[in-house]
Amino acid sequence: MTNSDDGLSGLRVLVTGGSRGLGAATVRRFAASGATVLTTSRGKPPADLPAVHLRADLATEEGVASFGRQVIDRFGGVDVLVNNAAAASAPAPTLQRSDESWLADLQMNLLSAVRLDRALVPGMVDQGSGVVVHVSSIASRLPQRTEASYAAAKAALNTYSRELALEVGGHGVRVLCVLPGFVVTEGATEHLTRMAEAQGIGFDEVEQQIVDHLNVPMGRPGDPEDVAEMIAFLASRRAKWLTGAQFRVDGGILPAVA
Repeated sequence: MTNSDDGLSGLRVLVTGGSRGLGAATVRRFAASGATVLTTSRGKPPADLPAVHLRADLATEEGVASFGRQVIDRFGGVDVLVNNAAAASAPAPTLQRSDESWLADLQMNLLSAVRLDRALVPGMVDQGSGVVVHVSSIASRLPQRTEASYAAAKAALNTYSRELALEVGGHGVRVLCVLPGFVVTEGATEHLTRMAEAQGIGFDEVEQQIVDHLNVPMGRPGDPEDVAEMIAFLASRRAKWLTGAQFRVDGGILPAVA
């Protein structure tokens, strides 16, 4: 069923990292509203994913530039850009973390978005409308031990998003940040399964450990669709006066004033 009352029908939407997890849920949400959805990822998407899939390496400057040109050549640009692709280096004590891991997290979690915006946002400026949604992380506000480089890269993404919103707002382009909390994606499930096996306990038990550690007031993790719904709302005409802001989708991990 198509939901066409939110102004998303007919829009060209690009969701990076769309083969699974938050990205795949976001692809399906936009497609359900009648948007034409494009996506890219390193992995092969499911056969039933309602999107045009383009392969690209978003971890390098050349890869992003080539992908941006491909999107413009084939589709004339996009109306909504969801920078969702992300990756985290292996956990490491902060003072022992290598330059290589710091740079890898900055490349994938900050610069991939900066570079893709540089390729595609000028087209939005030229047409006088567009929405950019950067998928950040609650880690940018609540960094966890051994994950400093990932958290710092996402915090930088938040700041960059705010500045970009100021720069392009006068041209009808809105820029927003979404900060997911503990969401059970395929990747999270794989990680939790390994944790459960290492501790000799059940999956549900280790999931509850994370919920308790993060002190999630709602007492459970989120679903990918919870985040996808926020992204779709921010891209819709219902959010036409929202820009330069951050929106937590985390079950209330942080107090509202944080």
